[in-house]
Formats: sequence, structure tokens, C-alpha cells
Amino acid sequence: MYHQYLASPEKFPKPWIHITADDEGVTSIYFVDEQTEKELKSTHTKQCVKELKEFFSHKRKVFTVALHPQGTEFQKKVWKHLCDIPYGERWSYKDLALKLGSVNYCRAVGMANSRNPISLIVPCHRVLGHDGKLVGYTGGLDIKDWLLNHEK
Repeated sequence: MYHQYLASPEKFPKPWIHITADDEGVTSIYFVDEQTEKELKSTHTKQCVKELKEFFSHKRKVFTVALHPQGTEFQKKVWKHLCDIPYGERWSYKDLALKLGSVNYCRAVGMANSRNPISLIVPCHRVLGHDGKLVGYTGGLDIKDWLLNHEK
């Protein structure tokens, strides 16, 4: 497993972004308070850092780094649809559930979102409650709010 850290942008709620990857692609991105792993960089982590820096400097809206998240088939299907949400756009859990075939999937979509290991690149922060309110972000609503404001 490869690990690399990126210092978060100024005024971001957490000081570090922790990126992990295997030989197939990025496996996780988490926002953390400190560096707890020894860095062992790979082509995938380096490309991810480059693309995140571009995103934070408003030079990138679409990520191309290879991804290799681990999850159930349903979770992977939800995460794939999350990647269809354009930069700066916001969907509701209901919108996402309908893309998957049924409004009855709302709760399952919410659970899959909460298990998304590649936050930011797999943009679960772009999913809001049906009333447009910020709800349910594993990284914290302060980070979700920061990311949404960044994409305005």
C-alpha cells in the first residue's frame, strides 16, 4: 500500500489530505489532523497530489487519476454515478436514487455515500438533502461546505 500526504489549502478545516493507493489506483482520500503513516509514494499518489493541487487552484474540474475503491457492487455503482455530477452542480439523494432506478434507493444511496473512500474525487460532497440543506458528510459538514463554496 502506498501513502502520500498533501497539505490542505489555507482555511481548509483539516490540515492534511491523506491519499492511499495500490498498484491499480487510488484507494482512499481522507482529511486528517496529522500524518500518521510513513510516506511511500507511487505514480498514482503523485498524480493524485498533482490533480488535487490543480483542483484547489481552480485549474481542474475533472479528475483523471486511476481509482480503485473497495466496496460492494451497489456501493461502486453509486460511486460511479457520483462521478457524473458535474463540478459546481448539486444533486439531492433523491436525484441520485432516481439515476440508480428508484426513489426507494434514497437510504441505500445515503449509506453508500457515507462509505465513499475517495471523497472529493468521487464527489459525494455534491449531494444534498431534498431541501437543499447540507447533510451527511463523513468528513464533516464544515469540509462539505468548504468544498461546495470552493466550486462556486
